[in-house]
Amino acid sequence: MSKPMCKTEAEAQDRPGSPPLYGPFAEVIDYRLDDWAEDYAVVTLEVGERHMNRSGVIHGGVLTTLIDTACGFAGCYRPPPQPGRRAVTLALTAQFIGPVRIGTYLAATARRTGGGRQVFFAHCELHDRDGRLVATGDGTFKYRRETD
Repeated sequence: MSKPMCKTEAEAQDRPGSPPLYGPFAEVIDYRLDDWAEDYAVVTLEVGERHMNRSGVIHGGVLTTLIDTACGFAGCYRPPPQPGRRAVTLALTAQFIGPVRIGTYLAATARRTGGGRQVFFAHCELHDRDGRLVATGDGTFKYRRETD
């Protein structure tokens, strides 16, 4: 990503054996991990023209991506120096509540709500800078084996 890393990103990237925080799709969307702790994650995005649909509001797929990403991070944290975990999404729901326009700053705050050794559940809320709720979502995730 072109943005400088926040402390959370730098700490996560510095763990030997950790999977990368971002992949090619993340670079397209241009979100960032701003806070990450046990059962908790915040992913942020400054909405740009490339995030809009043809009606001039944010594409629902962008909001869903933020929900999916924040929920996944919320369940995959391990305290340093352990490497972070990986997971795959089994199910995801999203509810779009309010419009989002270009220039809006979004924060997707997710919390792991339950689960066990192989599967976990998480809930996410997306707010704009003024604290308005614009979307919510819930996900079910399966941890990947360390060798995957």
